Amino acid sequence: MTTTSTSSPPVPAAITPPRGRRPKRLGEKLGPYAYIAPFFIMFGIFGLFPLVFTGWVSLHDWQPLATEQTFIGLENYRVMLEDPRFWKAIGNTFSIFLMSTIPGLVLSLIIASVLNNRSLRVKTFWRMALLLPNITPLVTTTIVFGAVFARDYGPLAWVLDLLGLPAIAWDSHPFTTQLVISLMVIWRWTGFNALIFLAAMQAVPASLYESAEIDGADRWQTFVHVTLPSIRPTILFSVVTSTVGGMQIFTEALLFTDPMGGNNGQGLTMTLLVYGQAFNSFHFGYASAIAIALLLIVLVIAGINFLLARLVRSA
Repeated sequence: MTTTSTSSPPVPAAITPPRGRRPKRLGEKLGPYAYIAPFFIMFGIFGLFPLVFTGWVSLHDWQPLATEQTFIGLENYRVMLEDPRFWKAIGNTFSIFLMSTIPGLVLSLIIASVLNNRSLRVKTFWRMALLLPNITPLVTTTIVFGAVFARDYGPLAWVLDLLGLPAIAWDSHPFTTQLVISLMVIWRWTGFNALIFLAAMQAVPASLYESAEIDGADRWQTFVHVTLPSIRPTILFSVVTSTVGGMQIFTEALLFTDPMGGNNGQGLTMTLLVYGQAFNSFHFGYASAIAIALLLIVLVIAGINFLLARLVRSA
């Protein structure tokens, strides 16, 4: 007797239809926006609103005690362009910026390269010491520098007298005044930038240094051809932040000279001019026009830095 097996074809498993997405509730939709809302609210209150209000004030003959303000359009900007103090403040600001930013960044690179040396001992101490100028109150720094560069007393006057050189009135000549202010800026920010460069240097792969060592490169060639190209984005970041900070030099110039920037305005910066017009002369509309001009200058410089960064990155 023969038996025939009748095997039924396999039945495909039932395909379950994909479950539809559960509609999100209103709380789930608004949740991510609620997390980031505090930043935008604070930025709107303390960043965007003062900026827009400053632009509005710059179009008025704004008197702080008056109940009604007179709208004068672009008159404050016309007066600003014809004011020699405005152009002197721009020149002084750029002069101090160039005298402080370029040497400061170069010095920061050198210090970071030294701290990146593997044979250096007590590295933590040196890294902490770099932050000392940055955490020192700026008023204290300015007073100390004012004592060091005093005309008739202080260590520098003593050295000049010991060498038989005449005393120098550092706060009277444009170059010496801006030099001292630049030294204060360098003293404050060099260590901070050095730590940023040091962090970038320590992120460079060790294989690159080993390859350079195998190829016979010395320390200078390794620094130029390996380290600098590897930390290029960090250098550009420091250049941008230093540029923005260099356009806002205020306390150093105010305390080393006076609210007018000295007898001949040799230390007058743009922020000092804004302060003097607003809180000494009570020309709030004119001061607001200068502040808007400073904003435009910073935006132009930031745009130039951005274009240079793209060119360097593409190269």
